[in-house]
Amino acid sequence: MSFCVIKSSTIKIALVMILIAALLAIGINGTASAQVFFGYSVKKLPVYSVATDEKTVAISFDASWGADKTQKIIDTLKEYNSTATFFLVGFWVDKYPEMVNAIKDAGLEIGCHSNTHPDLTTLSRQQIYQEITLANDLIKNITNNDVKLFRCPFGAYNNSVIETIEELKMIPVQWDVDSLDWKGLSAGDITSRILNGVKNGSIILCHNNSDNIIPALTMILERLQMRGYKIVSVGELIYKNNYTIDRNGVQHLSEN
Repeated sequence: MSFCVIKSSTIKIALVMILIAALLAIGINGTASAQVFFGYSVKKLPVYSVATDEKTVAISFDASWGADKTQKIIDTLKEYNSTATFFLVGFWVDKYPEMVNAIKDAGLEIGCHSNTHPDLTTLSRQQIYQEITLANDLIKNITNNDVKLFRCPFGAYNNSVIETIEELKMIPVQWDVDSLDWKGLSAGDITSRILNGVKNGSIILCHNNSDNIIPALTMILERLQMRGYKIVSVGELIYKNNYTIDRNGVQHLSEN
């Protein structure tokens, strides 16, 4: 008779791998927080999209450079009875306070996009904190509202970045549909990219001063509404609590 001896370390590693696989499959409960088990870390994730049966999507505009088209974006959204979220960089806020007011006065949502638009993954925790809080203060000084949403410059994040955002009681937001409008695509190409990628609960990324955003936005709003979609702000779309985020960054409302 022969016996198979399994080392305790082997069992431990196997259990850890099973646990990590389960966490990745079901998401992290309540927030995007990573957890550590036996030295293994689960990567933190921002919200990329939302799991929902409703035909609802959010359009967002990152504002870092230029403001020539911002008022026209506001007017077009109003024309189509739609809303959106503007993620503002601090130096943009400082340079265009009248546009910040215009966004606020139109009832559109404002999120933070850092103060100087750096790659936050290259910074210390203190530097990340300053990038966020300095921009938040600039926005609040104009709007008198606290900022609840944050989008990382370049979409670059790591656990330190997400942890800092969460410590500031903010929700990190990514996107699942990238218009690539900043590349100078035609209005038709921008529209096609969005329409081909959008689904219930999508968060769409655009930029406030890209070359063809105005004619593209008109087509995007028309065709999304023809498909039965309601266009809302990111804050209206996402869950604020009692949710999980799966390994693809999709936010799910918890059943309990």
